[in-house]
Amino acid sequence: MATLWFCLVAFMLAMYVVLDGFDIGVGAIAPLVAKSEEERELLVRAIGPVWDGNEVWLLAAGGTLYFAFPALYAASFSGFYLPLMMVLWMLIGRGTSIELRHHVDHGVWRRFWDGIFFVASLLLAVFYGAALGNVVRGVPLDANGRFFLPMWSDLTLGPPSGVLDWYTVVVGVAALAALGLHGALWLVLKLEGPVEERARRLAGRLFWAVVATTALVTVASFSVQSQILRNLEARPLGYFFPLLAVLGLVGILLGLRQRQALRAFLASCLYLGGMLTSVAFGVFPYVLPARPDAQLGLTAPGVAAPEHGLWIGLAWWIPGMLLAAGYFTYAYRNFAGKVRAEGYEG
Repeated sequence: MATLWFCLVAFMLAMYVVLDGFDIGVGAIAPLVAKSEEERELLVRAIGPVWDGNEVWLLAAGGTLYFAFPALYAASFSGFYLPLMMVLWMLIGRGTSIELRHHVDHGVWRRFWDGIFFVASLLLAVFYGAALGNVVRGVPLDANGRFFLPMWSDLTLGPPSGVLDWYTVVVGVAALAALGLHGALWLVLKLEGPVEERARRLAGRLFWAVVATTALVTVASFSVQSQILRNLEARPLGYFFPLLAVLGLVGILLGLRQRQALRAFLASCLYLGGMLTSVAFGVFPYVLPARPDAQLGLTAPGVAAPEHGLWIGLAWWIPGMLLAAGYFTYAYRNFAGKVRAEGYEG
């Protein structure tokens, strides 16, 4: 059961990144593709009907993590307290900026909230990447499963290490490039006119940045976390997950060159899913690896809740996910088509 819940939590986090990732990406590239108040309004309309629903996956994953792996929840939320509070404020900033920009009909008011939306989205993409880098690299857990990390030290892998070092910064930059590309492809899919063309050109440039940072992060991850290579040697079928990411990159390139917006966006979803499942496969059975003493790492069987509770949780999780799937199907079908000033294309 612990392995099953490891896979379910990984799935939910991947769904969050794929869905809310394009919302975050749109915010991070907003100043580059929207040059006027009307164009900035189109960006908000492109994500407005779905952004808050997309974040349900984050709440659901956090709740699932709490009951399935309570020891992991306790260790990570105490050790990463400051970064998690910063992420919380960025999430609040994004949400309030989208909601409040329409409350006062004044240019200064709207530009202020548009600035908050941009800064919060950009930093959120970087912090999510840095958080993923910390999980892959490992943290200085003690024998009681506790740790503390300063925000940064000397940017080396340590010890002592910080939340930000050269590896986690590289992963953060890679995440920003990937989510920026994801957001640009969403705008190509949903908008038309000058904003669509700017987003298409930006996506073409970001694609090569994603290729470069993906290669760099892959090489660095093998040197930072030895568990990845051990898992691949023991289970060669695990190469399927990075293959998904490579196929996603190929699909993005072909979709952009052939001007097939839906194909390019779905390929971006495949790329993000492939990268995240590669990470989950690479660190398993660890849910939080330790560094420098790998033996102190938290494993899924070691920190899972009692099996009886996991079975009860599964009985509730299945209908909950069916309801969520039904809602998302309705929302995305109801707001399908291009976004225009007067509404959505039928």
